[in-house]
Amino acid sequence: MSTSWSHRTGEMQSTTTCDHARKKRKQDSTPEPVIRIPEDEEEEVEQEEFEMLPEHINDSEEPSNKRVKPVVKSNSLTGVISPAKTPALKRIGQSISRSISFRTEARPLPTLPLRSRTKGLSFPRRRNSQCWSDTVESHNLTGKEIKRQEVIYELTEGERQLIEDLSLVKKVYYEPMLKLDIMTESELKQIFGTLDSLIPLHEDLLSRLERLRGSKKTVGEVAPTLMNWFPCLEAYVTYCCNQVEAKALLDQKKHEKQVEHFLRLCQESSFSRKLDLWNFLDLPRSRLVKYPLLLKEIQKCTPAEHPDEFTLPDALEMIQSIVAEVNKKTGEAECKFYRRGLTYLEDCQRLLEIQQSRFLYCHGELKNNKGQRLHVFLFELALVLTRPGEDREGGHVFQVYRQPLPNASLNLEVIPDGETCGGGSFRGAFTGGNDKVKNCFRVSSRGSSKANSYSLQANDSFSKQQWVTCLRQAMVQSRDRRAQSVVLPPHSDPTLCHIADLSLSCDTDMADVTGR
Repeated sequence: MSTSWSHRTGEMQSTTTCDHARKKRKQDSTPEPVIRIPEDEEEEVEQEEFEMLPEHINDSEEPSNKRVKPVVKSNSLTGVISPAKTPALKRIGQSISRSISFRTEARPLPTLPLRSRTKGLSFPRRRNSQCWSDTVESHNLTGKEIKRQEVIYELTEGERQLIEDLSLVKKVYYEPMLKLDIMTESELKQIFGTLDSLIPLHEDLLSRLERLRGSKKTVGEVAPTLMNWFPCLEAYVTYCCNQVEAKALLDQKKHEKQVEHFLRLCQESSFSRKLDLWNFLDLPRSRLVKYPLLLKEIQKCTPAEHPDEFTLPDALEMIQSIVAEVNKKTGEAECKFYRRGLTYLEDCQRLLEIQQSRFLYCHGELKNNKGQRLHVFLFELALVLTRPGEDREGGHVFQVYRQPLPNASLNLEVIPDGETCGGGSFRGAFTGGNDKVKNCFRVSSRGSSKANSYSLQANDSFSKQQWVTCLRQAMVQSRDRRAQSVVLPPHSDPTLCHIADLSLSCDTDMADVTGR
């Protein structure tokens, strides 16, 4: 068994020739039985024959790993493998089996991935990427009109796919978890929200778009139909506002073994397309913000003097206002949710600016100069540093760390990469004193002691830039709000008052301020 396959190639070929001669003498008297294989299984059988062979074994004289496809399609094995090669393949398969049996303990062979059949699946693993041009045989449209039809077709198929996904969520996730008592009915209603009520809305739009398409498979006016349907999207306010608490409860329930096991099995199944439950629950929100983009593309591809040319701007303005309203209400719900999750160690930490904040600019994980991970919230009127934790029921709570800072009195200092801050504490906490410190910035409160100065580090440069942008925006808007509440003396310039209110160390773009 120590002889390699390359040393026995000549012996195999000579043996194959002799076997073929003896085989040919017997064919005159006894015909060889032919095994019939249906057409839809021919490729599987052929593929399995080639998968049995190692990559360094071939029937030809010259080594090659390319597979030669037969010119004539056949329904039997005799059309796939010639009679001259069949005995050799059999002996190779037997030798491979013997070789594997002797070598398994010494060097295990890698297992081949299992090939799953897709005939019995109700939901495809991959989406159909068909275009509008693939659905029509001929047309005499211009290139611009073809592009317009493609975008409208994308809008229509997007509705169809969304309906399929939402129906899948209800059938595969909600109903089984309710019947199997994996979650209570109240927990499921909290997580899934009003998802069930969104399906009829999109079914209505899909039927309207399909009626517009007609027998010629082209759509004329689409803007009036969309304008009549867009007011239905106000139902998204309730659904999206519930998502913050839904996500928190779902993350909490994932710690339970039964829930985690069920969700993992669903994600590993082919119908999920490797998406988890939250990906499906977030699909309506993703679809909502895509409508303005689709309408802009339709407007761009609409020819002059087309009936849609005058109504599309109104439809675009309508959907943009609806999306803005949903975002506003969702931000308010998110702000209330995280405000309720704050726990205070001292009464002096309960700033009035926190309770008066209506939305969040951003929030996420940052490190302080001691290397501690903090969850920082930039509310509308205050910056709050917290330590994340859990309550007795496993829910998320955020313990306020140090003194919160009002946005109106914030100072922002962007620390260049490589510089030390806080007496070199960042260098010692994060890099051991060897490498350069990166992605750091410092926030402090004007007119207060240095005890309220915090040096923070983001995970990467992109995160740092996001924080710096949001902090600058929060500082300017908070000071604008405070300046509006101050009565200006007569003949004063409000622009100069605004500039004088800014700190020289806040690193704010003065061009944006003076350009007001």
